[in-house]
Amino acid sequence: MTTDHEAETTERRPPTLVFVHGTNSSSAWGTGLIRELTLRGHRAVMVDLPGHGDEAFYPRAYQAPQDLQALATEPSPLAEITVDDYVERVVDVVRRARRHGPVILAGASQGGVTVSKVGNAIPDLLERVVYVAAYCCVDLPNMAAYLATPENSDSLLPQVTQALVADPAILGVTRLNWRSADPGVFRGVKEALAADFTDEGVSRLLNMLEPDETATIPMADARGEAHTWGRIPRTYVRFTLDRLIPPALQDRFISEADRLTPGNPTDVRSVAAPHVGPFDRPEVVKIFGELLSR
Repeated sequence: MTTDHEAETTERRPPTLVFVHGTNSSSAWGTGLIRELTLRGHRAVMVDLPGHGDEAFYPRAYQAPQDLQALATEPSPLAEITVDDYVERVVDVVRRARRHGPVILAGASQGGVTVSKVGNAIPDLLERVVYVAAYCCVDLPNMAAYLATPENSDSLLPQVTQALVADPAILGVTRLNWRSADPGVFRGVKEALAADFTDEGVSRLLNMLEPDETATIPMADARGEAHTWGRIPRTYVRFTLDRLIPPALQDRFISEADRLTPGNPTDVRSVAAPHVGPFDRPEVVKIFGELLSR
């Protein structure tokens, strides 16, 4: 059991940033941010969610030469993974990091779902939660509900989902063929995710993305609860050039959170970046450096 003296000592130590990646990606997504923060003397770690990073699944049919017919039907172990598995993984990382001092938990894109649910589960272990162009469900239950809102009407998500090779409801995963030879997929990913990237940058991006993502996350109830999550100081990093989660939808997340917790308003920062950043942009590094230095 932690004594009052131990708790006080822990609070005085420098915080650790725990960062959760988004859909169809991995901890590699934040390598640049984590490296830069570490070189500046901060403590930071990226989390690989179950089924991602070292645990990622690459269907045999996804490799070259591709077999598109088999790719649409090859089973995936990620079909068995749920949001509870994501939460369990992140809670474990937070608990381990918390032994060394306060913890700031951040998430990008779909990673916001996990951040909110972890905030509901262990609010007393978190110094702050940070959403980086991320889903932050409050009034509506899940990501899918927000996709149908007016604020999401100009999202270019369909430009990305044209890479789908199977029905997620049947396969149990959202399987995207990032290696598609269709030039429309390349253009769609660039427009929706990486508008100001060079073509070479988009090619690197496509090779960092993973084909499978468990299909259950968008339907999972991810509402932040006022009596738990709502007590944690909160920052939202708006990406103003985002065309996947439009700024209007990001602003809706912020407004709903502030109405739920009027005594705990969101610290809002804005960065002129598309959906995928990258997160080592100087403006983003500066924001996290400031949060870790408080």
